[in-house]
Amino acid sequence: MTRMMLTVQPSRGLVDEKLQVVVKNLPPRQEVTLHSLHQSESNDFWEAFGHYVSDGKGTVTVAEDASVGGSYQGTEPMGLLWSMKPVPGSRTGLRLRKEDVRTPMVVQISVYRGHISRGFRETPSLACAVAERWYMAPGVRRVDVEEKGVRGTLLLPPGPGPFPGVLDMWGGGGGLVEYRSALLASHGYVSMVLEYMTPKIMEKFTLKGHHYFETAFAILRDYPQVCSDRVAILGLSFGTTVALTMAVCSPLIEPRCVVCVSGSHQLPVEEPLSDVLMWINKDKVRFDEEKRLITRYLLLPIPSDPSKKVEVGKIRCPLLLIVGEDDQSWPVSEMAEDMEKMMKEAGNSHLLTTLSYPGAGHLIEPPYTPHFCSTTFVSAKTREKVIMLWGGETKEHSYAQEHSWQRTLAFLQQHLYSRGDKSNRSNL
Repeated sequence: MTRMMLTVQPSRGLVDEKLQVVVKNLPPRQEVTLHSLHQSESNDFWEAFGHYVSDGKGTVTVAEDASVGGSYQGTEPMGLLWSMKPVPGSRTGLRLRKEDVRTPMVVQISVYRGHISRGFRETPSLACAVAERWYMAPGVRRVDVEEKGVRGTLLLPPGPGPFPGVLDMWGGGGGLVEYRSALLASHGYVSMVLEYMTPKIMEKFTLKGHHYFETAFAILRDYPQVCSDRVAILGLSFGTTVALTMAVCSPLIEPRCVVCVSGSHQLPVEEPLSDVLMWINKDKVRFDEEKRLITRYLLLPIPSDPSKKVEVGKIRCPLLLIVGEDDQSWPVSEMAEDMEKMMKEAGNSHLLTTLSYPGAGHLIEPPYTPHFCSTTFVSAKTREKVIMLWGGETKEHSYAQEHSWQRTLAFLQQHLYSRGDKSNRSNL
C-alpha cells in the first residue's frame, strides 16, 4: 500500500506568500482534518483547522477543495493561517505579533483521520510538515537607529541600491514594531520604523511643529542606500494622523506618496501629543456586553472646526486610504468621507485613492496573519491596560488584509519606482 503523504510548499517563504498544502494517497472519500499550530514568542499556542474529504483519487488540495467545517469553511487556500486563534484555555486578549524579525514564524501542519475539533495534542496524527514564515528575506539587513535624538530601526533590501524609502509609523501602543518594515524591505524598499510614542517625545512636542518627525524623515531620505526623492510615509491608526500632518504641514518633508491604514485626520495638531491622547480619552467611551472598550464614538461627530483637523486639501502627493467598515476603534469610514469632501473642495481629490472593506476591523495588517477582534491594549501614555474592541469579521477581515497589501505594494511601486527600474527584489 502506498504511504499517505503531506506536502507543504514553500517550506520556507515570506509571510505574504501563499502556501500549497496537499495530502495524497488517502483512501477515496476519506474524512480528514488538517490542523495548523504555532507557538508564539510569548509561548502561547495558536491553532486553526479545516475538515476535508479526499477526492476519488485520495487527494486533498487545500487551494482547490472546500473545508466543510472547522475554524474556516469553503475553499480557502490560506485558512489554516488567517483563521488561527489561541488554543482553548489560553490567556485572554492575546495578539500574535512578531517580535524578532530575524527569526521565522514556525507553523506545524498536521493531518488527522476523521473530522475532529479538539484534542489535537492527544490524538496521533497521520503526518506532519513544518513551514517557516519569514518577514525578512535572505540578505535583508536590520540596523538600529539612534541619531539626533531619533530612535528607530532601518530594514534594508540586499544589494547596493539605491532603493526607495518608506517611513513606517504604528499607533498608540508605542514601541518599535518592525515586522511590516521587514516585509517592505523584502519587497525592495528601505523601510524605517519610527518610535515616537514615548513620554519624553509626547510631552515636549506637537504634531505640527515637532522637528522629531522632520529629523526622522531626513535620516531616512539622506541614507546612502535611499533614493532621496522617492520616500513615502506609511501610518497605521494614530500613525496616520502623524503621516498626514507631516505631509501637509512640514515645509521640510516632501513624501512621494502616503499610505494611511485605519487612520484619522481629525486631531488637534497644535497641541502636544500627550494632550492629544488625553483629549481622545475624555468622553464618549462605550463598552460592549463583554466589557470591551469601544472608542470609535470619541471622534464623532466629525467637527467642522478646521483647527481640529489636518488640512488634507493641502496635500500635494498621492494618498491611499485603507478603511475597515467595521472599525470599532476609530470612525474611519466617516473620516474617509470627510477627507474626500475636503479634498474635492480644495481641488486635489485626484490624488486620493480609497479602499473600503465591509466587515474589516481596525487592525488591517500584512496578509494571512490572524484577525484580532479584540485584544489587550496598553496605552503608551498612561500604561493603562484594557480590552480593546477592534472590530471585524474573520473571513472579511482576512480578505481586506490580503487585498489591501497587494494594492499597497502596487501603489508604492507605481509612485516610488519608475517603469522597468525595480530590481533587487528579494524572494526566499
